[in-house]
Amino acid sequence: MSAPTSDGLQGSSPGAASTQDVLDPDLLPESNGLGPPFEVADLPAPPPFGPRNLFKVIGPGAILLATSIGGGEWLVGPAMAVQYGLGLFWVVPVSIILQLMINLEGIRYTLYTGEPIYGGFLRLAPGPKFWGVFYSLAAFLQLCWPALALLCANTLFSVAMGRLPGAETSDYLTAKLMGVGLVIAVLAILHFGGTIERMLEWVAWFMLAFIFLFLLVVNVIFIPFEHWVETFLGFFGLAKSGAGGAGVGAGGKVDWKLLGALVATAGTGGVGNLTITNWMRDKGYGMGKLTGAIPSAIGAREIGLSHHGKVFPATAGNLHRWSEWMRYVHVEQIFIWAFFCFAGMYLNVNLATGIMEPGTNLQGIAAGAYQAEKMAELLWSGFWFLTLFNGFWILFKTQLGNTDILVRTIADVLWLSSSRVRRWRGGDIRAVYYALLFAVSAWGVSTLWWAGAADMFKVLANMAGLVLAIASVQILIVNRSFLPRALRPALWREGLLVFASIFYWFFAIMWLCQIFGIRLPSFLE
Repeated sequence: MSAPTSDGLQGSSPGAASTQDVLDPDLLPESNGLGPPFEVADLPAPPPFGPRNLFKVIGPGAILLATSIGGGEWLVGPAMAVQYGLGLFWVVPVSIILQLMINLEGIRYTLYTGEPIYGGFLRLAPGPKFWGVFYSLAAFLQLCWPALALLCANTLFSVAMGRLPGAETSDYLTAKLMGVGLVIAVLAILHFGGTIERMLEWVAWFMLAFIFLFLLVVNVIFIPFEHWVETFLGFFGLAKSGAGGAGVGAGGKVDWKLLGALVATAGTGGVGNLTITNWMRDKGYGMGKLTGAIPSAIGAREIGLSHHGKVFPATAGNLHRWSEWMRYVHVEQIFIWAFFCFAGMYLNVNLATGIMEPGTNLQGIAAGAYQAEKMAELLWSGFWFLTLFNGFWILFKTQLGNTDILVRTIADVLWLSSSRVRRWRGGDIRAVYYALLFAVSAWGVSTLWWAGAADMFKVLANMAGLVLAIASVQILIVNRSFLPRALRPALWREGLLVFASIFYWFFAIMWLCQIFGIRLPSFLE
């Protein structure tokens, strides 16, 4: 199968065979699960590891990072830190570390098979139809709410008008129409780039450069060094000051909805962590070079996309190439995604707690607007525009990434699990992707008119934690079931996946108990 793309990493498949043609069970998977048989080919070699090739190969981690630095960092984290203090902010680095392990172990499967991690899930009992429906619904329930588009529209309104939107009907209509325009803008952007992954990569690098430069500059200007140190210690449970714990209200009770939202959005959260594997495949990492990608509607060459994986025998040569691919994966995930996820939350929280009065109740767009107003008062009126413009980019690129994650997840799941879908429109994955994109965009436009942004964002964030609780264990099972022994993760990595499941189940259960009014033990209230 030929699978060229515009990024230069994809290539042509060497001769392939069924796993059944290779006799040594230690070199190949012991089972195909409930999916089609894997084909067998040698692992393509990555470019020689070095600084120049590093910047050619990495990219999916930047897309995930651009999606990660969103509502949690711009809204939830600063608002909770200012109002409640940093007492429970140790959950941020813990969550980022656990999500890093989820990312790495999901990528392990994709690197070996060329399938996104969803392909592995579909091979598990009770079968592809069950898990296909489950993850399509999970993606929809987590990401179908255009909360960030509406928050982004409110930010854009404030930039244009020099004030927050009020209760007037004209303000309401203007903000809603801006939200509709942003949904349409996302729809348009996702039509270009050769492959959709490549387009998202270009946008991500540009937006990340602007956002982090702005955050670093304003923190240097406004925040004394002592406060930088105190904030950093607060993220590790060592803060000396602060009004209690994050999410603990005036009555001493924990708001598990807010704390659950912080835990889930500290990194990426939910299906976003799983979809990194789709972007890795489309970029051409490992066996993804041989399985294809989702092409864009405009500017793409013909690209095929296989509905089943291709694996390699664990020979000495293939294992050497595997270790080289993993070097790129670790650099991208640890030093791009994880480090800057922490830096994004840290810089936003450090700024907010440094310039706002402790205990201030920041709600919705106010978390960013109050900071903009304060900096304008302290130094220069132009900071109103610059701060909110930065917030606009944070929220818009997250809405862009979330839209692709939602559409890509459902499109890939349908493509992998249904022969009827693959036959539709001549087997062109673009038809599936763009049909879903238009449907999701139409839903988003209609939803903007009747749902509140804050309510939608809480649902989005806490659903993400529930997905991570389930997927952590599934990733462990997939890697144990479908990877040869030489490529399976170390026991300590598997232990972290189990701990991640327990961690996210705890916060998901607390959230559900609070929703349904179930009384908690006194030490948890």
